[in-house]
Amino acid sequence: MDEIISTVLAKGDLAHLALFMWASGASTAALLLLRELAAANKQYNAFVTEIAHLNRLFRDKD
Repeated sequence: MDEIISTVLAKGDLAHLALFMWASGASTAALLLLRELAAANKQYNAFVTEIAHLNRLFRDKD
């Protein structure tokens, strides 16, 4: 990584390095957010399934 940075800095192309770092950071953040969203969706689905199970349980008692 140090070689890449030194090569880019030697050519004076700092804007491309900054853009690459920003894109990498944004992509990583998006990936982490999608992972958290998937986990939250899984938990919500388990909650709704449990509520449906309880509704069936109480409906059968009547």
